Amino acid sequence: MNPSANGWINKLLKTLEVNKAIENASSNAFYLALRESGFIYGNNVSIVENLFDKKDFTNEEICKTNLFLALYFSHKKLDTSENFIDSIIEFYTQIEEYKTSYFKELLGEKKSTGLLEKIIHKRVLIDDNLISKSFNYFITNALLYIDVLAYKHYLRNKTITVNYIKNLESSLETIVLCVLNAKQTKSEYDTSLIKLFEQSLRYQKKYNITYSQAISFINSEFETQYIIDMACMATWTDASIDTTEHAFLNQLGTDLKLEQKTVNEAKTSISLFFNNYKDQIVLLGSKNIVKTFYDNSSKMVSKLISRNSKRLYKELGESKELVMLISQSTVRDLTEEEQKKVQSQLLDIFKSIPSLAIFILPGGALLLPLVIKFIPKLLPSAFDDNRIEED
Repeated sequence: MNPSANGWINKLLKTLEVNKAIENASSNAFYLALRESGFIYGNNVSIVENLFDKKDFTNEEICKTNLFLALYFSHKKLDTSENFIDSIIEFYTQIEEYKTSYFKELLGEKKSTGLLEKIIHKRVLIDDNLISKSFNYFITNALLYIDVLAYKHYLRNKTITVNYIKNLESSLETIVLCVLNAKQTKSEYDTSLIKLFEQSLRYQKKYNITYSQAISFINSEFETQYIIDMACMATWTDASIDTTEHAFLNQLGTDLKLEQKTVNEAKTSISLFFNNYKDQIVLLGSKNIVKTFYDNSSKMVSKLISRNSKRLYKELGESKELVMLISQSTVRDLTEEEQKKVQSQLLDIFKSIPSLAIFILPGGALLLPLVIKFIPKLLPSAFDDNRIEED
């Protein structure tokens, strides 16, 4: 099987007809297998349940396979009355952000395994020529399990709302931010990472949710398991869990109504995973993780802005208020209300430019401050009094 070639889903389905290991697994055992494979952590190192040898698969190909298997398993456990392929395509169709932008060119096609292959390819890789590895692993793929949780919600309720996904993402971001702030001793990179998430929270939502609100949005068994695993992963920006972090994780487990045994297993799991695979994980390849994130993301954003400069300039020209606010952001801090306007209007523009759809995907809001940094270069110099022209 080659997950980068047409027909891979049909071939995988044939394998699943013979090998019932995944279908027969309990829900808890399957989640733990997903975690062991690295899917939960956004660093895929093996096929879930070792269904077959990963051979020379790339991390992205393993990730595509694991995402499909996670969706397949959810369907088998929750709804066998509807065709799986139609079901997952309908799920993505009902999510408005994907429907109106990222998958727009795909969702007019007839439902088929070929269409699902394209959707999964888009969902995992986005644009493998543009996305930096640090962004791909640390942000986007670490949030893929939200798709699985949302699909389970869709199967149970026969519908899905964007609010469900937004609330889950907001809860995750708020708790991760609390984890980072709980560090006893913060390095400059911890401080930078905290700032990064704070910027995301400010731009991504109309209001910041509190820790208590975040806890209230987390309801199902596997939502709580995922949140504690992601919180444990957040402690590993410096490859250690200090005393205050242990205390915070224990309290988080209590608030999520998890047994202490489950919390301890989550701590042990992240330690074993990163120690076993530290040489294979891009995230751990550099001690300066946040600096690497900023550097790589800056290059990627700059390239995106440059390649779409004409279309973006045209769109900006039709939004005088947005131009004014972005121009003023170069000389003063925008108010919270002004920041919300910038976010809303920028995202509206990005929906109309396929190459910029990355910014409305899970985790994409982390890059909005970088976008705002580069956009003034597109504007006439009269709008930017402090710009220093380059020779």
